[in-house]
Formats: sequence, C-alpha cells, structure tokens
Amino acid sequence: MAKKYEHIFFDLDRTLWHFDENSKKVLNDIYVYFNLDKSIASANHFIEVYQEVNEALWALYRDDKLTKDELRWKRFDDTLTHFNISNNSKAIQMGDYYVTHSPRQTLLLPYTIEVLDYLSKKYKMHIITNGFKEVQYIKLTESGLLKYFDVIILSEKVGVKKPHPYFFKKAFIEAGSNADNSIMIGDDLYADIYGAQRVKMDNIYFNFYNTKHDKIVQKEISCLSELYEIL
Repeated sequence: MAKKYEHIFFDLDRTLWHFDENSKKVLNDIYVYFNLDKSIASANHFIEVYQEVNEALWALYRDDKLTKDELRWKRFDDTLTHFNISNNSKAIQMGDYYVTHSPRQTLLLPYTIEVLDYLSKKYKMHIITNGFKEVQYIKLTESGLLKYFDVIILSEKVGVKKPHPYFFKKAFIEAGSNADNSIMIGDDLYADIYGAQRVKMDNIYFNFYNTKHDKIVQKEISCLSELYEIL
C-alpha cells in the first residue's frame, strides 16, 4: 500500500473496542443479577445462545428489517424463549441493563492505544459505526479513545448503515476527505470491507480470530500492531 493516505476510518466494535469480551462480562453479570441460574444451567450456555440470537437479529437490523428498540429487547426475549422462559418484562429489563452497562466496559483489542498514538501523528482519524448513538460515545469516552478521532460518523445520524455507499460518501463529506486519500479498517467483511469496496476506498480487513473466509480483500491483518508496517 504505497498510496499516501491522509485519513483513516476505523470501525469501533471488534476493531478497537473489544466487543466480545466486554459483552461477555456484562452478560455474565446479567446471568447473576436476573437469577438465570434457576432456569439455565450455566452462564456460558446462556451467552452462547444469546450471541447466536444477537448476530441474527443484528443482520436484520442492518438490513432495516428490525428497529433499534425491537433489537434491544428481542435479543434477550428470543434467548429466554430458547430456554423455555416466557417473560417479556424481564427481557426488556435485561435489554436496558445491557445497554446501560456494556458501553462502560473498557477492554480494548491488543495494541489499540499504542497504534492509535502512532497513527495519530501521521493521519486524521475517524470512527464510522453502525452502533447505537447513545452507547458509542460512552464507549469512546470511558475507554480513552475519543481524543484520537476528528469525526464520529454514526449510522443513526446518517440514516443508512454500512455497507450502504451513501454512508461512506457522507463520511467523506463530514471528514473533508475522499476515497482516494482515505483507508477503511474494520473487522466486518460485509459492513466494513464490502462497504469500502463499493465506494472504491482502500481497506484493511482486521481478522482478529483468523477466521477462514473466501472473500477477496485488499489487505488482511490479525493484530493491530501490523499497522506499523503498513501505514
């Protein structure tokens, strides 16, 4: 990647902010707080089912087939239903608990701060995320990331979600950049990488878990520290 970039667009969840571990911490807390041990054998089983349900519902949300408010409680309602628990009010309470406590977790992916310190001296950096607006700023603030970024572009404010081309074009306008002088770094092959490809923007796929895939990507890394050699 010999091109001279001026702007870097980062996804937040699973790219910088350690979504999986932070989420597990709060889901374990939910398991205890809501006395789920009476109906579900282990917290790990509860979390495994929740993660499958959440991933499927997020795909619907991203495609505008589910509203944010529905997603917030339905992921817990569907999880409880899997365990033959019918309690809509508890699901709503669990959804509120999760959204309140999850963004206050502060674990980051390895080398996040070191790499951002390095890159911030060379580039203007921005966040581009499909996450809920009421939680993303809390994540950025609580984990000490906010100071690194010039512009935060949220799907809820733009009106469409990644990988929609309009989202990226709107991000260019807000950041004062364009596809030629920008690069996208993210963990989602569809939302981040395909989204960047649609607007002819260079991209780096962050494959932290070294997940096998058959997609063509411009550049792939499994640790943020690899960015030292690339950018």
